[in-house]
Amino acid sequence: MVELQNVSVTYSSGVDALNNVSLKINDGDFAFVVGSSGAGKSTMIKLLLKEIDATSGVVTVNGYNLNKLKKRKIPEFRRTLGFVFQDFRLIPSMTVYENIAFVLRVIDAPVKYIRKRVPYVISLVGLHAKTNSYPDELSGGEKQRVAIARALVNDPQLIIADEPTGNIDPELSYEIVELLKGINDQGTTILMVTHEHDLVRHFGGRIINITDGEIVFDEVISGVTDEPLPEEELAQTMAEAAGGQAQAPSPVTSTEDALIDEVIAALTGADQGGAE
Repeated sequence: MVELQNVSVTYSSGVDALNNVSLKINDGDFAFVVGSSGAGKSTMIKLLLKEIDATSGVVTVNGYNLNKLKKRKIPEFRRTLGFVFQDFRLIPSMTVYENIAFVLRVIDAPVKYIRKRVPYVISLVGLHAKTNSYPDELSGGEKQRVAIARALVNDPQLIIADEPTGNIDPELSYEIVELLKGINDQGTTILMVTHEHDLVRHFGGRIINITDGEIVFDEVISGVTDEPLPEEELAQTMAEAAGGQAQAPSPVTSTEDALIDEVIAALTGADQGGAE
């Protein structure tokens, strides 16, 4: 479960990124989070990953009170999560199998478990034929499937997908959401951040819109195809979300070792800061 209770975040620059936000996402939910650039979506993700702390209010994720979570407990907490990067963050020198398996190796998972679990998640995302391929041999959609498999391999309670369709061809975006929906059907909670309102309109479900650091819409809608959105208020909200351009992914200019460290930190909590 994810719960924010009257949460505000003010950065040292004085910017109010979130303002008294309250939100509850139950186990097994699938929710889209939409909003224009600078609305507060990235800040919410950082809160849920324990990359930053709330200025006020209470943040609870998977039974952990993040306000009180000590630094030494962050790896334990982070292993209850899966995170999907917009720009994949695959390790170029590793095959599909190795990109997924190394996350388990970092946490000292038994070799027997790795050999069973990794092929399973590779098959789950439809990439069995690409097991021994390297990232530069994959399409954008295939790379994102590897990233999803890597987020899933540790059997997390919650997967946070940050613009998972932002770097792939539009026609493949629907396949990625269908894949996430299938994972959700098996019981994993999914929180998908996106600016693509056409996807949201097509699939429907729970829509959470953040504008200027506040939740201005949180409702469940029916999925549609080409028909107008069912409510004028939602149509206006989604139009505002669509008005924001896709955020460009952070350029990966670091060495491969630094990239590995970054991925490990995001997925396992290694070397992360936090309150003692």
